[in-house]
Amino acid sequence: MSISSADYLAYKTTDPIEINGDLTKPVWTSARKSKRFVDMATGGPALYNTRSACLWDNKNLYVAFWVEEPFVSADLTRRDDIIFRENDVEIFIDGGDCYYELELNALGTIYEMMFIWRDAYKRGGRFDAPEFDLIDQHAYSFGGDFDRQPEFFWDGIHPRGTRWAFRNYDMEGLRVGVQVQGKINDPNHVDEGWTAEVAIPWKSLHWLADGRSLPPQKGDEWKIFFGRFQKLMNAGQEVSPHPAWVLKPHGKYDTHQPEQFPVVRFVDG
Repeated sequence: MSISSADYLAYKTTDPIEINGDLTKPVWTSARKSKRFVDMATGGPALYNTRSACLWDNKNLYVAFWVEEPFVSADLTRRDDIIFRENDVEIFIDGGDCYYELELNALGTIYEMMFIWRDAYKRGGRFDAPEFDLIDQHAYSFGGDFDRQPEFFWDGIHPRGTRWAFRNYDMEGLRVGVQVQGKINDPNHVDEGWTAEVAIPWKSLHWLADGRSLPPQKGDEWKIFFGRFQKLMNAGQEVSPHPAWVLKPHGKYDTHQPEQFPVVRFVDG
């Protein structure tokens, strides 16, 4: 497969990475930044600049975000608060019959979800495990972002149908760090923005590996979404829906399309 088939090349690193949100560290200043994010639906230019980078070693997957935001704001502080109601950065990882979602705001508050396609959830199957018990884990049926119109209300618009959504899921060993370049929640101060840093142990990605090696082999490819939602006000009114800016557009205003996630190829440094 040619290199051009990948949307992003993630280089292997041998440098230890302290996860604290400081992206002035040499490991990130020398990393390959993504192109500027674009509108998720149209692919058009985004109002503010957002870029990401991805690195890996034999223990972890690392992701960084550079977020331009003139008035950095965040209020939600409880883990698994619905972070996308305010400004956030997001990572989705596709696992074939399941996918994982991570959201992070400028306070470092984490929101996590695991989604399993209903057609893959079977008695005696690989997801028949205590952490995915539909009753004990209070699972939700989820149809996607386009599930509010009558014709899509129950099943959404994805041809694969609905998913089971597990809000209690926590990625073991997940580490995050955030730093603000300015004064958070101070509307009288113009900020540069904020930076975020994430480390996910490969051993914790076993549900998502879908037969792939952990850690990856050179040349392996995964579909990983990198995005951002931004709360904007216009004439005193909140713009709805919040603009979504992403590395690769989906053609629809719906993040839950794993087939549209960017292809990340893991290569040597």
